[in-house]
Amino acid sequence: MTDLPASPSTAPQTGRVESRSIDWVPLSERGGTARSLFPLWFMANANITTLATGMLGAALGATLAQSLLAIVLGVAVGTVFTAFHSAQGPQLGLPQMIQSRAQFGYRGVLLICAVVVFSLVGFNMFNQMLGAEVLTATTGVDAPALWYVLISVAAVVLAVFGYHWIHAAQQWLTVLFLATFGVFTVLALVVVPLDPAQLSLAGLEPTAFLVQFGASAAYALGWAPYVSDYSRYLPPQTSPARALSFTYGGIFVGAAWLMGLGAFVAATFAGAEPVQGVRDAADAVLPGAGTWLLLAALPGLVSVITVNVYAASMELITIVDSVRPIRPTTRARVLGCVVVGLAALVGSLVSTGAFLANFGSFLVVLLYVLVPWTSVNLVDYYLVRRGHYAVREIFVRDGIYGQWGWQGLAAYGIGVVAMVPFAVTAWWTGPAAEALGGVDVALFVGLLASAVAYLALARTLDLAHEREVAARLADDHAERAVAFGRPQG
Repeated sequence: MTDLPASPSTAPQTGRVESRSIDWVPLSERGGTARSLFPLWFMANANITTLATGMLGAALGATLAQSLLAIVLGVAVGTVFTAFHSAQGPQLGLPQMIQSRAQFGYRGVLLICAVVVFSLVGFNMFNQMLGAEVLTATTGVDAPALWYVLISVAAVVLAVFGYHWIHAAQQWLTVLFLATFGVFTVLALVVVPLDPAQLSLAGLEPTAFLVQFGASAAYALGWAPYVSDYSRYLPPQTSPARALSFTYGGIFVGAAWLMGLGAFVAATFAGAEPVQGVRDAADAVLPGAGTWLLLAALPGLVSVITVNVYAASMELITIVDSVRPIRPTTRARVLGCVVVGLAALVGSLVSTGAFLANFGSFLVVLLYVLVPWTSVNLVDYYLVRRGHYAVREIFVRDGIYGQWGWQGLAAYGIGVVAMVPFAVTAWWTGPAAEALGGVDVALFVGLLASAVAYLALARTLDLAHEREVAARLADDHAERAVAFGRPQG
């Protein structure tokens, strides 16, 4: 990290609009502890969208017990990869996708960034739809377009203020959530009657189980392409194990809790949509409580849209910078946030169809396109380069990482192709999946194929030369620091 020049010393930007975007965060602006990652990722998952994901298995006939088993296993698997990405942030001080230039090239990362922006816009469309349903149900005003606009504006404004404001908001919202949904969950388990048959694992329906497992894993894995965006301001001395564990804990607890609650609501109020199901369950606990519980859930939906807008703006800036280098100014980040917000707003206005069916299919496709990337990135960071990068070269178009990282792109493509025969979607089922009785193991096939391919192709990398360049840049920086009387770092 010492191969970058130190920026003028400033305190962490907790009281003003964040000025950074895809650029490296100097040590003088680092601060905080890994503990802050738990409430951020807990609250990012503790929302009605996550609850809706937990209803997918029940919609296909799974019992509550079967859904809960699929949810716990799916979230546990998907979160592993996301958490390992989070540990990269403090060490590199870079957004996730900028760091991926080391594997895919200065311009090669365009493909991955485009996929991530598309997925985040899609997530925000679904989040806005649920937010509009909440406002319609609580106010009685059926004006989806108006609600989409208000929700989008609120989310974009918080995203514009940036990193530290988002962290602070998530901490306060965690308290609100525990005081509302925490109490509701306990009372619902005690008061709301449940058919004993829902507690049985007998007669396990493979399709329903695997759809719920895949959706849960995809939801947890969906944070991976930008999870280190929210840990990059932590000091480099931050323990990777602590960054990993607090991220894992936040995502796992938040996602498993809300998905489990969604499965419970679906089991007790068969056929109910997410918003109506929550309202009915709350009213069953205490008449009239449904309206207040839904209102308490609304800030969480806005905050998760914010988290996605902020991250997608980084990817958008990376895309533009990969085509034509730009200055990563506050203005660029603000413009990126506005563009992403508008894209989701327009998508919400023109979209149609059943929510749960579309959302489930979206999550499955998202899992397929993200798995090869996460495999390549983690293998490169932990096994090939072992966390050592010439950071400044990541910002150089014709630097040592090249414009097109053919090794990473080839490994990604191999992973995608390997998954095709094992894929199970609403539109097409691969021959290997059919031979397995509709069992979807594409996730594991893609992970293994991309990992093995990248390990083999990485043997062509000149890592010795890369380390020499990094050491030379570090020495140059040390000399400049002494000459200008600045502390090294």
